[in-house]
Amino acid sequence: QVQLVESGGGLVQAGGSLRLSCAASGRTFSTYAMGWFRQAPGKEREFVAGINWSGGSLYYADSVKGRFTISRDNAKNTVYLQMNSLKPEDTAVYYCAAAYRNPRFNIRNDYDYWGHGTQVTVSS
Repeated sequence: QVQLVESGGGLVQAGGSLRLSCAASGRTFSTYAMGWFRQAPGKEREFVAGINWSGGSLYYADSVKGRFTISRDNAKNTVYLQMNSLKPEDTAVYYCAAAYRNPRFNIRNDYDYWGHGTQVTVSS
């Protein structure tokens, strides 16, 4: 069992930055692939970024490439999402997710555990 807790969300002006963190419980964190998803009001939950167990493979949605960076620190059981050049359309609840087996990173159903989310609001 893995429990995930996101933090770092908030209100920021367009062009600003935020860093989200996702702290995981359990001693097997380093064996999990991790992903970030987001869900805006009235929209489906969508893939944002993914990282394999070692941090050697990174994946991004086209809408965030060049602006967001995913990373992980297995010693701290934490995955991060650095978000720069934020836009109003980035406003959403951001969720982290863990997958025990190598997932198709952009597929929600390939993930085994989810956090409760953290709100990110970008004002124009």
